[in-house]
Amino acid sequence: MTPADPPPDPLDDPLDDPLDVDLPVADPGHPRVCSIARTLELVGEKWALLAVREVFYGVHRFDRIVANTGAPRDVMTTRLRRLTEAGVLVRVPYSQRPPRSEYRLTEAGRDLLPVLLSLMRWGDEHLAADGPPVVWGHACGHDLVPSTVCRSCGEPVRGSGLELKRTTGAG
Repeated sequence: MTPADPPPDPLDDPLDDPLDVDLPVADPGHPRVCSIARTLELVGEKWALLAVREVFYGVHRFDRIVANTGAPRDVMTTRLRRLTEAGVLVRVPYSQRPPRSEYRLTEAGRDLLPVLLSLMRWGDEHLAADGPPVVWGHACGHDLVPSTVCRSCGEPVRGSGLELKRTTGAG
């Protein structure tokens, strides 16, 4: 940009482009089938994601998960049971007398890390007026700033660069 060039219009930012696709309209009474909705049915509630966050942080025992999230015990019991039944977490015994178990991530649970990091970045950028409450360092030595990139080419993902390839409409 030279001094004579006008400043860029923030509304022209390709990151702000919505997906420009022509999806079929959902039938009345039958919401659109999508993996986002399915995922949110399982982890789209505050206490579920915070429980997964705690296990990522290395907190495996129920009492500490409850204390670190602030969740009511009965609510956290229900969320942990559902996450375990869905295969996100697994219970691993650590004491026989009294019988006690701790929670560990399964492969499906570990696959939620990019989701948590994306939520963290969004919250840091839009809700943390005093700065991020947690900053992670990456193995490269820099502070981690999560981003979504194409696995094949490594380019950042932008709405303007996406094209709908197919939709099954399956339930």
